[in-house]
Amino acid sequence: MSIQDLQCTDQAPTNPSSHTMIEPFFTPKRIAVVGASADPAKMGNNVIRNLIGFRFMGNIYPVNKNAHEIEGMICYPSVKDLPEKVELAIIIIPAKGIPEVMRHCGEAGIGHVIIQSGGFSETGDEGRAREMELREIARKYGIRVLGPNCIGVIDTHTPLNTTFVLGQPDKGDIGFVSQSGAVVVSVIDWSKSKGIGFSRIVTMGNQMDVSATETIQAVAESPNTRVITAYIEGITDGKEFVRASQEISLKKPYLVLKGGQSEKGADAVSSHTGALSGSMEAYEAAFRKAGIQQVNNMQEMFDQARALAWQPLPAGKRVAILTNAGGFGILAVDALQKYGLEMAPLSGETKAWLKKRIPAAGSVNNPVDIVAGTGPATYALVLDALLADETVDAVIVIQAPQDWFRQSSVAEVIGEGARLYKKPVITCLMGKDTAEDTLDLLHKRSIPNVAFPERAASILKVMNARREWLDSVKLSGQAATPAPPSVPSGADKLIADGNWHALAAAYGIPLPGQMVAGDPDEAVRAAENIGYPVVMKLISKKITHKSDIGGIRVNLNDESHVREAWNKIAEAADGAGADMSGVLIQQMLHDGQELIIGIKQDSQFGGLVLFGTGGTEVELYKDVCTAIAPLNTVEAGRLIDATIAGRKLQGWRNMPPRDRDVVTDILIRMSHIAANHPEITEMEMNPLYVLKAGDGAFAIDIRGSRRSS
Repeated sequence: MSIQDLQCTDQAPTNPSSHTMIEPFFTPKRIAVVGASADPAKMGNNVIRNLIGFRFMGNIYPVNKNAHEIEGMICYPSVKDLPEKVELAIIIIPAKGIPEVMRHCGEAGIGHVIIQSGGFSETGDEGRAREMELREIARKYGIRVLGPNCIGVIDTHTPLNTTFVLGQPDKGDIGFVSQSGAVVVSVIDWSKSKGIGFSRIVTMGNQMDVSATETIQAVAESPNTRVITAYIEGITDGKEFVRASQEISLKKPYLVLKGGQSEKGADAVSSHTGALSGSMEAYEAAFRKAGIQQVNNMQEMFDQARALAWQPLPAGKRVAILTNAGGFGILAVDALQKYGLEMAPLSGETKAWLKKRIPAAGSVNNPVDIVAGTGPATYALVLDALLADETVDAVIVIQAPQDWFRQSSVAEVIGEGARLYKKPVITCLMGKDTAEDTLDLLHKRSIPNVAFPERAASILKVMNARREWLDSVKLSGQAATPAPPSVPSGADKLIADGNWHALAAAYGIPLPGQMVAGDPDEAVRAAENIGYPVVMKLISKKITHKSDIGGIRVNLNDESHVREAWNKIAEAADGAGADMSGVLIQQMLHDGQELIIGIKQDSQFGGLVLFGTGGTEVELYKDVCTAIAPLNTVEAGRLIDATIAGRKLQGWRNMPPRDRDVVTDILIRMSHIAANHPEITEMEMNPLYVLKAGDGAFAIDIRGSRRSS
């Protein structure tokens, strides 16, 4: 399957049963509104007016025992009194009355319910108990519930608007899922003048039944959705979320804004891995594995969503800038470099052609500056030349305001020129108020416009990241990834005994020559057996960082050095109150690069793997990246490349290239330990000592902890 195939297919990306179970929320034929009101000041009236105003084509049944008619429609005292079976009920009454209404829905055979009312788990223990009661009722009758504490769903193509939000979103191709109803209200209002149209909008509320994952699947499955966007605060089914999101991302671009990014995991940690990989790092790792592009704010998310919905992906990182204002061109260059993109070099033929057609005061080097005073014809000629240049993967077009021609005329030539090439074009046509007709022309040609060039660079960064992820998926399918190591016999006992070195060795992770010694004489015999020089390390359950108290002695070259080291370590252990149970004698290695590979368990996503710069300064530099276990060769390579430590493996200044292949293999093996043994809460090798290419790597120090039974 080609990358183009991966991008463009609109097949249902997830389990068909999920689609069947959730789809009636978006495409019902008959709806009951429990809590409908004739009072325009009440939300129950807003729901009815939105259903009518959005031109819902099915039957609407208001339910209110105190009313006879609402908005010209007969009102019914209960869902049990409706003249026909309905697929969807919307409930917007005080929380204490909802359990009874839910039972009535079950008795009436209503299979889908949206609970917009609050007053449940978000309010405390009493609300939590009420929500548990609702869950039991829903399970008894087989009702799927969206909410409670949500504003409902919108499908602009059905059309359907079940919310009480005043204001109708434009029809479009962006799906939006939010855990916050207030965010949806604001986005709908903000989007009206931005050329942003939606396919489906959903709020999840408390996720009592229908989860964020199911909701996102339903939005992605719509053939009218070309891009999925989501505001997420938390996930209740992390592993399923990653699995389903991977399938979605193969078909459609997927953007997420994560709320609560500053929150760290609450677990007490004793290792570097635990300290450096908190809850937000786990979410970021999950997003990377699933091909989700994480964004920083709402504006960025919808900037990027428009471009991903409307424009082809760039073939590479090389960007050309076309501008009539040098300062804005410089800002664009700075932003491109910040986001890891490149300035297209432009061919000699292109530069020679441009030199004859732009003012002498202009510049044919990238950024191409056609200076103030040039008009639409020059923009048309230069844009065509840049798009035709094989060194150019994408173009940013900047136009500072001019007063001698209509800005819409520039939009016309950009739209005409861009459609002739399969390269992304992002415009930055600026002005105090960019004319509505200008934006209309750009949007009709599927050209996204932003107010400032930095935003254009941010868009291209994400478009390039999506291309790279799709490329990596294709590479993963082609790569001959070794079969994962099977669980070694006796692994459970090694974990129970805390024998982490033996566990690593059982998984095929190379260790240096080493022996445990319980007294100075045993230490001497071990050193002679291994071969000088050696290292001596304190063994103590109370001391995590042995070097901090002088519990490690290196370059021991003979018996006298070994005995002297024993005495000094014993003295240091006594001073620190450590329970010295012996020492570990290890082969002394030289001229290696120190890395850290750690694993831990996350409550949402399961096993995590951490990789980065190791040694005693690991927490000082914090040069680490986290991934979801297990890893294949491509994912392991991506994790390595995300760190400075990984780039140094290629060779740095006077240091030779290191044995990256062995590091990749060890990283994969550690990831399988994380996946196979959830009882291991934390385990890390620090350092993993990597020798030059071909000479291997060795886990020098390994420690871990397990969940108590």
